[in-house]
Amino acid sequence: MKNLNRYLEHTLLKPDCTQHEIEMLLTDCRQYRFMGVCVPPFWVKKVKRDLSDMDIQVVTVVGFPFGYSTTEAKVHETVQAIRDGADEIDVVWSLTAYKSGMNWPKIELAKLSQLCHEEGRLIKVIVETAFLDESELLEACDICRDAGADFVKTSTGFAPGGAVEEQIRLMRSRLPSQVGIKASGGIRDLPKAIAMIKAGADRIGTSAGPSIMNALEDA
Repeated sequence: MKNLNRYLEHTLLKPDCTQHEIEMLLTDCRQYRFMGVCVPPFWVKKVKRDLSDMDIQVVTVVGFPFGYSTTEAKVHETVQAIRDGADEIDVVWSLTAYKSGMNWPKIELAKLSQLCHEEGRLIKVIVETAFLDESELLEACDICRDAGADFVKTSTGFAPGGAVEEQIRLMRSRLPSQVGIKASGGIRDLPKAIAMIKAGADRIGTSAGPSIMNALEDA
């Protein structure tokens, strides 16, 4: 697939990641010129500085991994991440509020979307598809769209399941073209990455970026 690297966000979000692993991540990004690199908030400032000469988006997470922190906390995290140099914010929506039948997820996401857009940043909303049935996933897409999200993202990688091809198709059928889809969670090989893109994903979040690219070169 042409320009596959520009679909990939090379990701390192495990809780025990080390500076050495971050350095290796950056080396991979320079070699393969991925679309983005997704790192914990703690590492954003360093990653932004070290990749300042590259056309690679610095992505970080907010409310990660469960999304049940307060809106005020998520706002503060977002402000700090932008201050540190993040280009894109992947926020975990309030699944607990959604499952409780509250309208709060839309209110919260609208606040965060406005904040990101005022600073010229993109916001992706992680809805954690493993915990949603078909009707809930469609409603989640509607909420994210109405709140101003730039992307809807499938998973944190910390839930029982990750990206599923059928769910990507369902999301694409519901979302307008200007709202992208980021497939993440369990995408570790070339066939799955390509399947997600064909199903409608605009971005792929993966910790296996180099091996996916190497498999493409060997194909």
